[in-house]
Order: sequence, then C-alpha cells, then structure tokens
Amino acid sequence: MAKIFHESQGMYYHGGAVLYAVCGYIAGWFGLFSSNWVINLGSVLLLGHSMTIAAYMIHECGHNTVFRSNEANALLGRFLNWICGTSYGTFEDIRYKHFRHHMDNDDSVWFMYEEFFDRHPRLVELIKFLEWFYIPAHDLLMHFITMFTAFIIPQRRDQLVRNILVILIRGGVFFTIFYYYPKAAVLYLVAYLVMMHILRFKDSVQHDYGSNPILFVEDAPSRFGGRKTEQAHTFSNPECTKFDFPNWVTLCFGYHNAHHKRPTVPWYRLPAYHREQFGSDPAGVIPFWTQVRIYHKFRVQRVTHSGGELDDLPVPMEAEYLARARAGQIYGGNAVSFLNSF
Repeated sequence: MAKIFHESQGMYYHGGAVLYAVCGYIAGWFGLFSSNWVINLGSVLLLGHSMTIAAYMIHECGHNTVFRSNEANALLGRFLNWICGTSYGTFEDIRYKHFRHHMDNDDSVWFMYEEFFDRHPRLVELIKFLEWFYIPAHDLLMHFITMFTAFIIPQRRDQLVRNILVILIRGGVFFTIFYYYPKAAVLYLVAYLVMMHILRFKDSVQHDYGSNPILFVEDAPSRFGGRKTEQAHTFSNPECTKFDFPNWVTLCFGYHNAHHKRPTVPWYRLPAYHREQFGSDPAGVIPFWTQVRIYHKFRVQRVTHSGGELDDLPVPMEAEYLARARAGQIYGGNAVSFLNSF
C-alpha cells in the first residue's frame, strides 16, 4: 500500500487526513438530523472542518503530493471536490488556475470582482452589510459563479452538460433534504460557511497583490518578476510556530513561503521545511492572533479594500506588507481561495 503514495509516510498522514474528511463528513451529516442541539452544534463544526480538510487535500492532489501517479491524485481530487461542494466545475480547472498562480507569481483570474463591484454599487452595499454579520457574502458570490461556471465563463462552455447534471444532482439532494428536514439543510449551509471562513482566513494575508485578468492569456507578462520575486510577495501565517501539530487543523497551509519555495513538499513536512529554509524566528511570520484581529476588525473594509483607518496609508508590498501585517495594519483580501477556478 505504501508504494502507491508519493512518500511512504504519506500513507499515514494523507491517509489519515482523507479518512478524517470522509468520516467527519458522513458523521457530521448524520448529526444534523439529531433533535439534540448540542449534537447539532458539534456536527456543524465537524462537518465544516471535514470539508475544510477535504479542500486542503484537493490542494495536495493538485500538486501531486499524495500518490506517485498523477491520475490517482486527480481521481482523489475529483472525489473530494464533491465533498467540498465545488464539483460544478472540474478538479482540472482548479488545478490549472492554481498552477498559474504559482507560475505567474500572481492572482491570475478571469473574473475581476473589483470591476464588477464598480458596476454594481448596490450589491457592494449588500455584501458589506452581510459581512458585518460575519456572513462571507463576498465568497458566496464567487461560489455562485462556481455553481454556474459553464453558463458564465465562455471558455467553459464545453462543460455545460456536466454543469447541468451536477446542479441537478446536488440541487435535487439538497432540496429534498430541505423539504423533509429543513433544519438539517440550514445547518449544512452554516457548516459550509464555516469552511468558507477557515479557507478565507488563511488565504487573506498570504500575498500582497490583487487580481490580474490573465487566466486565459498565454505567455502573459509578469507584474512582479515571476518566480524570481515569488518569496518577496508571499507570507506565512501558521497557527503556531512553537509546536507543529496545531497547524494540522489546516494541514499546515499557513507555512506558505515553504509551500511556494517547493510546492511538491507535502503538508506534513512544511513546518520542518520552513525552519530549514527560513529559520525559526517568529518575526518572519504573521502571528495568529494578530490575523484574528485583522479578520474581525476589517471584515467590511476588506470587501473593497477601503472605508477604514488605513485608507490614507500607501499600499504595502513585500517587506512593508509583512511589517504592516504583523502590526495589524492591513485589510487583507477576500475571494482568493484556490477552490475558485476562475
């Protein structure tokens, strides 16, 4: 069995993560139907976190760190895509966009939400209103595009039949549950928001650049020097630097500099690889509780990167970004999850 994994220890670490994601997903769903609200609450958290781990394992599959075979990684990624609720589009689309992010050293996108917001100011106000109540409306907009990806994105028209079938399957299951067990359906939506928050929390401070509409542009020029300046625009936000195991809650995704240094290093070796490449000085990372304050304090301003006390400060880049982030003086970003394939 160990021979099919990219690394022998991956059988335990990757296998354990997938087992947790699948079992937690199933157990979480069962708990949503309970009449006990304590079980409901625990199930929402379990389900939300199980989907989060599934999402980070999709990321691992995209970098082919799980199995020796690229096709085996793709098969697992496609399966986990259903657990994460992003199966409306394909695993291959997620992988392609994420590879462009690494190769371009940029947020290579098709959809420029900033321009979309400029054309729809009333929608922006609604999103800000919902974000004040900790409803991740900005990312829900991105999920809406994911759900109807083949209808909205011209380059995905060839996936129209597949997109319709997935909508019918997922929609049919969800609305059947909603009809007979409305509480369970609503609690699932809450669990999904939990996953969105965790993913967005980690993503929100890991790079200092905005979107660039070059996803379907071949040989696009680099804005920041490509791979040569990659580390200067990448930042790490681990849950803990003293111990490794607390970072397992997000499969060590916070060790982002290490990930960008060598994307084929599996999640369970990222803390050690970070120390090997960048040292163990905590001044080189964004502290967890500082980011919690950023995430809470600027949850509304983060939608448009404006409207707060930081508006008069210059936009920070590279070392200045890290210094400002460590001081809690950045808005951070939204809608940059690797699950968004556009």
